[in-house]
Amino acid sequence: MPDNLWQTMILSGELGRHPVQFFTSTGSTNDLALILSNTGAPDGTLIVADNQTAGRGRLAGRIWLSPPGTGLYFSLILRPRLSPEDFPKLTLAAGLALCKALEGHSHCQPGLKWPNDIFLHGKKCGGILTETQAVSGAGQTAVVIGIGLNVNIPAEAFTGELRSKATSLLAETGIPHDRGPLLAAILAELDLAVARLEQGDFPAILTEWRQRDIHAGHQVSWGNTQGKIITGISLGPDDEGFLHIRDNQGRIHSVISGDISLAQE
Repeated sequence: MPDNLWQTMILSGELGRHPVQFFTSTGSTNDLALILSNTGAPDGTLIVADNQTAGRGRLAGRIWLSPPGTGLYFSLILRPRLSPEDFPKLTLAAGLALCKALEGHSHCQPGLKWPNDIFLHGKKCGGILTETQAVSGAGQTAVVIGIGLNVNIPAEAFTGELRSKATSLLAETGIPHDRGPLLAAILAELDLAVARLEQGDFPAILTEWRQRDIHAGHQVSWGNTQGKIITGISLGPDDEGFLHIRDNQGRIHSVISGDISLAQE
């Protein structure tokens, strides 16, 4: 059956309160959103692509598999009423929003990997990339939240190394999912999460995030920015959203960035 909401979004250029710019194919929706945020695109503008040719992850050199017609690849332009030091919290809030949308729409139980990955049954299903850019001449800062979600990619499409590490809603639930209603559900949760942050509700957001933390209490490895590998127990994010790891000597490390994986991976 046709995805009527998806087609309506493309034709009308809007989805709910969000103006939409749709592209059949683009390099990266985040790159487009950063450009548009600096040329007057209003708060809440959504950049959606059916296919990305240069989708990227949070860490340098990471790419995001984005085959046409099978996933959600979009970026949301925001100008939130938050201080810049609170912008990193948007990634955790967006992760929770994505989980809650999937729980309600697809009746699955996703988990979260700090700071920006969505997992289903031990495999990565989606990711979030949050970037900021000062708006020329306006003294404002635009925040772009980019999301890639594997929706209708069949299990056999994940070959080689990806077979054991990546998955999709279709592969895990056995049924295809209309992207229009799913995107609408995600946007509704994102709007709510951003409003909660603006109202100072990050402690409650963090409590819900921790309930879905797939690494808390497990032995993990962290590759820090100097290339050193640290192994220890993940203590989960602290009250500011930074991950804490207790190494084998009992020292606590505060993780601001870097790659986290289960120690046996």
